Amino acid sequence: MSVSLIKKDNNSFTLQLTFSYAKSMLQGEKNILDVINTAGAQATEQLLKHFDTDGGPITVGNQNFTSKGLQGKDYQTPYGPCRVDRHIYQSHSGGKTYCPLEQDARIIITSTPKFAQMISSKYTQFGVRAVIADLTNNHSRTVQKKLVQDVSEAVGTIAMAKEESWEYELPELDKPIEGIAIGLDGTCMLMKDEGWREAMAGTITFYDKLGERMHTTYVAAPPEYGKDEFLKKFELEIERVKEKYPDVYRLGLADGARSNWPFLTKHTDHQLIDFYHVSEYVGSVGSAMFVGHKEREEWMEDRCHKLKHNMGGASRLLTEFKEMKATAKSCDKPVLSKAISYFENNDTEDRMQYYKFADSALPIGSWATEAACKVIVKERMCKSGMRWKNDGAKIVLVTRCLHETDGRWEQFWNKVDRYGFNVAA
Repeated sequence: MSVSLIKKDNNSFTLQLTFSYAKSMLQGEKNILDVINTAGAQATEQLLKHFDTDGGPITVGNQNFTSKGLQGKDYQTPYGPCRVDRHIYQSHSGGKTYCPLEQDARIIITSTPKFAQMISSKYTQFGVRAVIADLTNNHSRTVQKKLVQDVSEAVGTIAMAKEESWEYELPELDKPIEGIAIGLDGTCMLMKDEGWREAMAGTITFYDKLGERMHTTYVAAPPEYGKDEFLKKFELEIERVKEKYPDVYRLGLADGARSNWPFLTKHTDHQLIDFYHVSEYVGSVGSAMFVGHKEREEWMEDRCHKLKHNMGGASRLLTEFKEMKATAKSCDKPVLSKAISYFENNDTEDRMQYYKFADSALPIGSWATEAACKVIVKERMCKSGMRWKNDGAKIVLVTRCLHETDGRWEQFWNKVDRYGFNVAA
């Protein structure tokens, strides 16, 4: 098995690949992958050289640079490392050197952009060890832990630096948008020096007239004292949506935390407390007040139905809870007191008017945000043995949101390809 360069000119080059038969199909496929990786590394070497200068003087900004000659360097590619002799420049006054090839080829640390995209994509899904194992087992590509960490950190740095200035287009939707649901929630993750603390996740979800979800934009932030950084990021996304769809109805959804409502009131036309959080209180009262399973289930089903479909359903339930408390056993009164307090705090703010939305395109439950807490935060940040520092958590969450929001990962890399790593960072 071999790879050889047989033709090259200013416009193209040709490689010749030779394969040998193997005794088993699996071994044969492994051999094919090895040859293709060898060819890919050689092809990338030729491609990289194409981005170098001829060694003549260049001007960068208002400074003149001259070549110090060709110097070799190893670059990491999807197929394996390749060594390239390229020109290194420096101004007459000395100072930092400059490599045109690395700028024009969009090199990230020592990685080609495609390999950086592969590594950072996998890192949004797995820890470092799993990324290394995946590259080894599925790509026959051996890398070091430091490469995965350095490249992923560099990509995350770009993403964070450009959060405010890089705008991302929504994917092309095949149906008109009937409504937009905006939700936020918190979930705990383990920090290295602070123990378990609350990270935040937010969603902006678009629905058609039949109530089918068409697109969700994800925003997340690691634990912070207060929610200022998260809310700033989330507000920026919401304002872009409001600017593009100023006439589309926006519904705010959250659990009962008081801190959620000032933010949602500012950005939505109406706010609802998540129906399933409310139904849990109905369930706790039912469990306390009814011994028989059938009677309890019938009562809970009836009350949840009325809460969802009837005007004033929450107020009537609140009255019923108070009447129950007057005759309840002392051991059951704390459950009723908790439910009464919850309903009093939220029903008076019209956050339980589910009947207005029960038959609309918009949901009455914050399932999209609950799912974001699981998919964006829990599934990646809370694997066995993981503890995070703030900077590392930021990098993973910002890139994971880009990766999980339809269309954004591709748009992000298109911008890196357009502007370059140094300019972007």
